[in-house]
Amino acid sequence: MFEQKKITYKMKLLSSLAKVFQDEEPVYQMECQTLSALWGETVSFQAAYTGDFFMRERLDVEVVSPLKDYIRVRTVEQVPVGRATNGIVDDNYLRTEPGLYPDLLRDVKEGKVIVCSNQWRSLWIDIEVTKDIAPGNYEIELRLKKEGDVVTSAKQRLTVIGVELPKQKIMHTEWMHADCLADYYHVDVFSEEHWKILENYFKEYVKRGCNMMLTPLFTSPLDTAVGLERTTTQLIKVEVVKGEYRFDFSKLKRWIDLCKKCGIEYYEMSHLFSQWGAKYAPKVVAEVDGKEEKIFGWHTPAVGEYTRFLKAFLPQLIEKLKEWNIDQVTYFHISDEPREEHLESYRAAKESLGNMLDGFHTFDALSSYEFYRHGLIDKPIPGNNEIEEFLEHGLTDMWTYYCTGQFYEVSNRFMSMPSARNRIYGVQLYKYKIIGILHWGYNFYNSQFSIEHINPYEVTDAGNAFPSGDPFLVYPGADRNPEESIRMMVHYEALTDLRALELLESLTSREHVMELIEGELAEPLTFKRYPKSDMYLIMLRNRVNKEIQKFGI
Repeated sequence: MFEQKKITYKMKLLSSLAKVFQDEEPVYQMECQTLSALWGETVSFQAAYTGDFFMRERLDVEVVSPLKDYIRVRTVEQVPVGRATNGIVDDNYLRTEPGLYPDLLRDVKEGKVIVCSNQWRSLWIDIEVTKDIAPGNYEIELRLKKEGDVVTSAKQRLTVIGVELPKQKIMHTEWMHADCLADYYHVDVFSEEHWKILENYFKEYVKRGCNMMLTPLFTSPLDTAVGLERTTTQLIKVEVVKGEYRFDFSKLKRWIDLCKKCGIEYYEMSHLFSQWGAKYAPKVVAEVDGKEEKIFGWHTPAVGEYTRFLKAFLPQLIEKLKEWNIDQVTYFHISDEPREEHLESYRAAKESLGNMLDGFHTFDALSSYEFYRHGLIDKPIPGNNEIEEFLEHGLTDMWTYYCTGQFYEVSNRFMSMPSARNRIYGVQLYKYKIIGILHWGYNFYNSQFSIEHINPYEVTDAGNAFPSGDPFLVYPGADRNPEESIRMMVHYEALTDLRALELLESLTSREHVMELIEGELAEPLTFKRYPKSDMYLIMLRNRVNKEIQKFGI
């Protein structure tokens, strides 16, 4: 017989920047628990909990606060990480081995959570701070209850400042993969079920600071192995009648209307040529003399008959963009991530367009300054590990991005990285006056090169190809709504930090804000050199909020 012992429960308050691993007791940091907010933002904190009973228990969660109606409580779920890093790491990773990592945020069901014996888990608490909340100090108590009795609890305080956070200025795109949603939920592409799912995802996308949408004119030629193809996701209906091309834009109009309904402000047309060099046409399906055929793809070069197709298509597309009043907020891609050895094939593809895209921005993720120097790209988007060369050449109004290749020294959001490495991005974007940010993986639920579909709840690294956290930000919920991640929420915090810094600058000066950012640092902040501590970010934001309160009321 086991001797019955008294069960003890623990709860610790943590900031949103902590990551709670089940096998490691988190450290309470009182210096990171001061929480303040402006009207118009969602702020978050965590409550870690455990118990030392024999098996596991299901306890009730209770929130006691005058702000209860504005609070959402989610559990932080552990997910499997096969590939944690790219092998080369710096000193700013939490862990580098495969295992279970905290990431998925899941709404508490029926007001109950599972407490696992001698394992640490955490609750994620969001407070949506609206103008309905009067300025002042508020207390939020989290309780775990067993059979009506409180077994452990903790209290968090929030200061609400009566100034509204301004509208986001920076353009932000996370590539929405419409085919992955159809594939995962087993619905026909652009069926009514698919449109409803897309709407669910678009709404969450906008809610977290994404305001530009990748628009699949034709099936996006992204992360697809040469010779293979992704599920056809083509908004433009094409007919070939006696060798001439005809186009139906009705699906594209529905896509644009849905984007507008959900709050999208900018549009990026899917890449006109294949990835990694622009050597081929993207997959285009058409009705040829009454029969559906694949008329372009890996089997067709970028320049040739496809050029004639684009000369027929692009002028009509541009006419529609003008008719729908979105031509001034539409950007075009040529080819994703061309390298310097692709300079000539990229040039040929770009020159084949002639002056058809005059008046529109062309922009692409790339690493080589040569593409800009040769006048082949209007808005280069270098990785944050390579942007310094572009800045040194005096470029302004810059975009930047990161993905799997930005794993050393710079900001990123792999699950193996501390959340502060994700959130510092907002401060860096402010300092360098970045006007747009891009990431390739909002919901990429395929293996690398799209060879097979994956279940993102089981495979978080695109089939051991990229560090977990790179391929997607949201999980495909069973109710056909996205489930968010820690990384999504912390990235949103980075964007609200940026907005707060811009607000303070408008009330004071850029010099004043930069003194707050760098005044206590041993050297200037850059994309590769920046504070690594949670405390720096939390205290900086609180100081900024106090300054806004001082000058803005």
